[in-house]
Amino acid sequence: MVQMLPQMTGRQRYRANALIKKLCANYDDGNCLLLDEGEGCVCVQSISYSLLCRYFRNAVLPADPALEAAILGTHPDRCVFCGAPIIKRGNRKKYCEKCAGIAYKRQQAEYARKRRTESKNRG
Repeated sequence: MVQMLPQMTGRQRYRANALIKKLCANYDDGNCLLLDEGEGCVCVQSISYSLLCRYFRNAVLPADPALEAAILGTHPDRCVFCGAPIIKRGNRKKYCEKCAGIAYKRQQAEYARKRRTESKNRG
């Protein structure tokens, strides 16, 4: 059975190209360093509406969870604190990267407070 490649709309491709230019380690002034064999080779992901490049799909696209969800057809979950879209790769993620540190600090403070009140009640 042949599996179809995910297709992008014009707006999605525009956002993907912005990500490629900004974050792709293999992008060099319109050329792809992975495909380079002495002569410049055009970055195939930047000129296609299909999701062709594995490096882009695995390393660059996750930087924009909303775009990733739109292209791959998944529904992003929302961060519990700020409501930003997040892609869950497991069943435990509840926060976006920005809010995860804040939530961790709050949980640690709550844990310390509980330990203090338990120690006061004992002695």
